[in-house]
Amino acid sequence: MNSQLAKNTKVLIVDDQALAKGYMKYSLEELGFSDITYVDKINSALTSLRSHKFDLIICSYNLKREQDGYYFYDEIKTNGELPLSTAFVFISADTNSDLVQSIIELQPDDFLAKPFTVKDLDRRLSRVLARKKALHGVYLCIDKNQYVQALSEVELFLGNPKHSEFFPLALKIKGEMLSACGNFQQAKDFYQAILKVQTFTWAQLGLVNSYLRLNEDESAEKLVLRLAFKPDSQLAAYDLLTALQIKQNDFDTALECVMMATEISPRNIRRHKTAMDLSRITHDYETQFEAAKKIVRFAKNSIHDKPENYLNVARAGIDYAMTTEASDTDRLIKQANEYIRQLKQAFPKADIQEQMKVVNARLLYLEDEKDNALSLLYKLDEDSWENEGIDALLDKAKIFHDLGLHERSQAVLEQIEERCKKNSDQSEIFLHYINQEKQEKAAIKFSSKDLNNTAVGYFQKGDLDNAMKVFTQAFTIMPKNASIALNLIQAISSKAEKLGVATVSDTLLKKCIKTIENSKLDEVQQQRYHKIRTMLDALQ
Repeated sequence: MNSQLAKNTKVLIVDDQALAKGYMKYSLEELGFSDITYVDKINSALTSLRSHKFDLIICSYNLKREQDGYYFYDEIKTNGELPLSTAFVFISADTNSDLVQSIIELQPDDFLAKPFTVKDLDRRLSRVLARKKALHGVYLCIDKNQYVQALSEVELFLGNPKHSEFFPLALKIKGEMLSACGNFQQAKDFYQAILKVQTFTWAQLGLVNSYLRLNEDESAEKLVLRLAFKPDSQLAAYDLLTALQIKQNDFDTALECVMMATEISPRNIRRHKTAMDLSRITHDYETQFEAAKKIVRFAKNSIHDKPENYLNVARAGIDYAMTTEASDTDRLIKQANEYIRQLKQAFPKADIQEQMKVVNARLLYLEDEKDNALSLLYKLDEDSWENEGIDALLDKAKIFHDLGLHERSQAVLEQIEERCKKNSDQSEIFLHYINQEKQEKAAIKFSSKDLNNTAVGYFQKGDLDNAMKVFTQAFTIMPKNASIALNLIQAISSKAEKLGVATVSDTLLKKCIKTIENSKLDEVQQQRYHKIRTMLDALQ
């Protein structure tokens, strides 16, 4: 260790184990470090970080109090409180697959597995600190969002042979800065030139991103599919695949991609939120419900923990209960109420009265108490709407529609749309979903709960045209519901038998068949399906 470098380095150690802190203190002092701050809680670490500038942070990944190292790192990066010029090193005695994936995803400056020797610490910290010192000027420009200047700085860096040890990292930064400056064609040419020399994973991922920005989707897909099978690029590849499928409006495949990524790295809140948005678009209410529950689970004790998460689980549970089999309704209502209980326990001072009126109105409607649901809505304070979140407004739009207040529902959806357009933080996926909701709720006047029963009524009266129309509407907003798919295909087959030919598109039939065959049918449903398929096959 360079003694002058160690002497001038201000260090923050975050560890709640006394023995580990003692050994770290001894090791660092042996290496010449003297300006060292020790804390054992994340709150103390945040206080120190916000009042002092540190050159090196060494943090235990497995903190037991309040937050752990993952959420500490996530929080300071999200808030812009970790300058690129500050080195961040994780330490841990555990090296399980969850931790390894987290390290791959978080990309700290280094990770050191316990137990380690003073020699190990010397080697790793010397390399990290030397890198930070060499690229200090570049990092300062990036931290200030001065990407053009950062690009100039990195070009100067690459022109100096004495920095050759750090050229691979500098080249990676150059590609990122070309993209940050909007020079996507230059970035593409740069990455392709790099890959002719050496197949760096970062260069392949950068090339995929350049292809996407240049609308060369076919080239992007070919490369990213290969990267999805490599452990060191799997997560980033799934993120790029998700972005590609969203760009192409293939939301079902995008949802599959993001769900595969969440299986690999379950603690990433951003992906669970993307899964929620995509499951809304695809009307996959079960996945929406599960994603909302995961957000609550993994957001606890982190910057992402807030009352809205719990409310969103209750809302998603109601959505699911409105669109699934009646036998599941009680279970889902109980789960929704349990998350409300957890919300009140975790955030006893949260102001959720207005939002709870809407949630309770939806629960009352679910239990066929329409008059009581309406009376709750009349008690809403309309003056507070401007201050309410988008999810709260969306819940209002849903209950207004379900209770037949269609104009009010559309007005709320339009208000959400306007707010989304003004808010740069709101995702394009969510805006797409709101547009879809506006169109569907304008075209389909019945609630999801009433659609199937209304269609069954038409079918029993022999009104096949209206039965098919309403069953098709029901299947549009409940495409995962096997009972509705079975009812629709039965209406199709009955009309086909009457006319001697099927009168709907193959696409709709295939969707119904896919839903039915991917679901677990009871014996009666299986017999119905076999009879319907036999009839349809005979007509083709």
